[in-house]
Amino acid sequence: MTVRRVALLTAGGFAPCLSSAVGGLIERYTEIAPEVEIIAYQYGYHGLLTGNKIVIDDEVRRNAGVLHRFGGSPIGNSRVKLTNVEDCVKRGLVNEGENPLTVAAERLKTDGVDVLHTIGGDDTNTTAADLAAYLKDNNYDLTVVGLPKTIDNDVVPIRQSLGAWTAAEEGAGFAANVIGEHRSGPRMLIVHEVMGRHCGWLTAATALEYRKWLDTQEFLPGIGLTKERWDIHAVFIPELALNIDAEAERLKAVMDEVGNVNIFLSEGAGMHEIVEQLEASGQTVERDPFGHVKLDTVNPGQWFAKQFADRLGAEKVMVQKSGYYSRAAAANAEDLRLIKSMTDLAVECALRAESGVIGHDEENDNRLRAIEFPRIAGGKAFDASQEWFTTLLEEIGQK
Repeated sequence: MTVRRVALLTAGGFAPCLSSAVGGLIERYTEIAPEVEIIAYQYGYHGLLTGNKIVIDDEVRRNAGVLHRFGGSPIGNSRVKLTNVEDCVKRGLVNEGENPLTVAAERLKTDGVDVLHTIGGDDTNTTAADLAAYLKDNNYDLTVVGLPKTIDNDVVPIRQSLGAWTAAEEGAGFAANVIGEHRSGPRMLIVHEVMGRHCGWLTAATALEYRKWLDTQEFLPGIGLTKERWDIHAVFIPELALNIDAEAERLKAVMDEVGNVNIFLSEGAGMHEIVEQLEASGQTVERDPFGHVKLDTVNPGQWFAKQFADRLGAEKVMVQKSGYYSRAAAANAEDLRLIKSMTDLAVECALRAESGVIGHDEENDNRLRAIEFPRIAGGKAFDASQEWFTTLLEEIGQK
């Protein structure tokens, strides 16, 4: 197949890789296939449905490297599920009676798109697969090559998602300033809420990065500056059962001895219990177009703080969320290397009409390849039995 025009889109929540991935794709096409035209749909599938697109001109192609220095997405994101007809009609993206898949397919045909690059999580990429299948059934060949974006690092079967390493590093820096508040009052309880719907990887990785930073610091106990007060005292993730009473007893002893308690909490921890409580009380729990609970409306951090505050005898409670601070950051050096390897392969796969999601395939010797769309899924659980994490828990005294 001769590739004449490719389209890019970014979708879902932000991660510290989107801008760089867009830049990497533009750079690679310019290097090895400069004759290929590039367009970008603005705000993801929202722009695909509405025809909101831009043409990547020569100036952008020459200066695409600038995008590696920024976070966010220069072409914009949204959460749109093409198979959720009711939501698409409600938002004015399609007319009553129209099939969003049909509208999107016709847009791609009209625009003469041969390759669609989607940069997003499992929802973004499986939606792209639905679109490609629909087009094939209607005699239009479209190559779809996705890139895995999620700070949760929870895409099956991909070893490492783009942006996750940066999010952990940024979250650790955020935590350092928040935990600095521990002497703003006696018996202080600090809850650092980390993004992560089903998977605790980001919370665990952020805790690891924070403690690496902690190990490089010099303290002055004689004036009250102690490592114990700056340390993490608990890490709660969805993959580990939580006995609140037992943890409260342990953490009260920490509070009595140290004078403060610092908790790293995955926002998905205890989600089902929280939702059950809210719905049992008659409250409506908001969900996004994909059916996921809108966690920012549930406030898991506040819920957990409430469970522990009285038990610990806390006089002051602070809950801070690092997700929106970390997810729009520029990619760090480690992620930039991963992005480079993935975008280069994505372009190669596109030019040979090989569809799939680029990633290190955990079920295929961790080879970097285009993974078949039917094998892509979200919600990969974090393996809490890994030695680095069990060692972390042992060091902070958490069973």
